[in-house]
Amino acid sequence: MSAALSLAWRDVGGIDEIPRLGARVVEVPGRRIALFRTSDDRIFALEDRCPHRGGPLSQGIVHGQRVTCPLHGWTVDLASGEAVAPDRGCAPRLPVTLAGGRILLHLSGDPG
Repeated sequence: MSAALSLAWRDVGGIDEIPRLGARVVEVPGRRIALFRTSDDRIFALEDRCPHRGGPLSQGIVHGQRVTCPLHGWTVDLASGEAVAPDRGCAPRLPVTLAGGRILLHLSGDPG
């Protein structure tokens, strides 16, 4: 891995550290990021803040490719970060990938 690539992508743990249909939080400079694992082992990364009132999405219920906020029941799409209609808003998402069972989180903009 090149030096520039290794600076942009950060290893934040193994896929087995997140239960299926569960989440865990990682701290990156100035942000709390929720990592979600679906039943088919897809991984998503969103800021750990519901777009409604800032509730902790990481403590919500994961179902399909969505998470329901534990505070007021808003549902957020994990792939886009968008609230599901009729609700409106967006939880910022970060690019994430799997490499050899390790979760790599992209920390600086669009990975291209």
